[in-house]
Amino acid sequence: MRILLFTGKGGVGKTTLAAATAVAVAGRGRKTLVVSTDPAHSLGDAFGLLLTGEPTEVDTCLHAVQVDSRSLVDSVWQDLRGQLRSAFAGAGIDSLDAEELTVLPGVDEVLALTEVQRLAENGPWDTVVVDCGPTAETLRLLALPEALSGYLGKLFGRGRRWGGVSDSVRRLGAHLESLRVLLTDPTITTVRLVLTPERVVVAEARRTLSSLALRGIKVDGLIANRLMPAPGIWRGSAAAWLRARRNQQNEVLAELAAAGLGPDVVRPVEHRAVEPVGLAALLEIADELYGGANPLVGRGKGVTPLLEVSEVDGGYRLRVALPLGRDTPLDLARVDDDLAITVDGFRRLIALPALLRSCHITGAESDAEGLLVSLAPDGGLR
Repeated sequence: MRILLFTGKGGVGKTTLAAATAVAVAGRGRKTLVVSTDPAHSLGDAFGLLLTGEPTEVDTCLHAVQVDSRSLVDSVWQDLRGQLRSAFAGAGIDSLDAEELTVLPGVDEVLALTEVQRLAENGPWDTVVVDCGPTAETLRLLALPEALSGYLGKLFGRGRRWGGVSDSVRRLGAHLESLRVLLTDPTITTVRLVLTPERVVVAEARRTLSSLALRGIKVDGLIANRLMPAPGIWRGSAAAWLRARRNQQNEVLAELAAAGLGPDVVRPVEHRAVEPVGLAALLEIADELYGGANPLVGRGKGVTPLLEVSEVDGGYRLRVALPLGRDTPLDLARVDDDLAITVDGFRRLIALPALLRSCHITGAESDAEGLLVSLAPDGGLR
């Protein structure tokens, strides 16, 4: 089983590229399901078909579905919410507080992800391609299983007080953990990040790379969409505009390459004069995107928060393999035996090696290989 998640800033064409990738995978004889979890569904528009919450056959080996998270909330969450309320009250939480605690933010996103897992595990699919929402929504979606699992663990204890909790709540905790494992297993789940060659879009994409790395989720490649065709020897004002636009896009791609995101990581796709709708148009994009290569094989090795410790000048240096842009907002702190890393508003606790738990942070810097944290072994915590 392989799961490919497509995301990117709103309007960059991720739905079209997810659909084209699904067409390419199915064309190699793999039973493929392409799923939209984007609240503003447009997957059906890409195929020129009416899609529902149940898989619809699009072509040989290819089905598509648009997840209706609101109906999942109505049909699934209300019953579980009642059982959570009872469990909270049984844990000694005031009934009014218990009512408030069951209004969990992001429930619709969790249920959408749950539906993707259900479809992946219960259907005949070899590959599931997911058209996610814009990057901010996707990052929240991918962070929720871990966040909610920790939330329940703090309320009921991890394995300590779960015995008095209802079966439904225990199953919810186990299910959230299974979602986290599914998302962070690079042999199953990877992300394809879609961007257009514009500085504002690229800046968001680089922040997204850092946030996904903090979550331990592998990005196996980027797609630079809507690259203007080279005007060649054409003349006139239209050719001059095309030439200037393409030159600007080339500058952005060169900046990406200088940051370690060159042609070995980024796949280019040219802008189309006509909106790509239907299997034939999507197959044309897939051919440009992958050629004869296997679309399941990504580009780039992916980056996860791997730790390396070295001794320097009576102290230690801890390297965290985390991609960071030059202007990426970053905050570091110690939280008990963990290093709390916050990148652009997204926080992750990384357990420190035993050698460093009595140290305090004295400085930090970043380079092309990630984050370098300096620590002093004087036993103080700051």
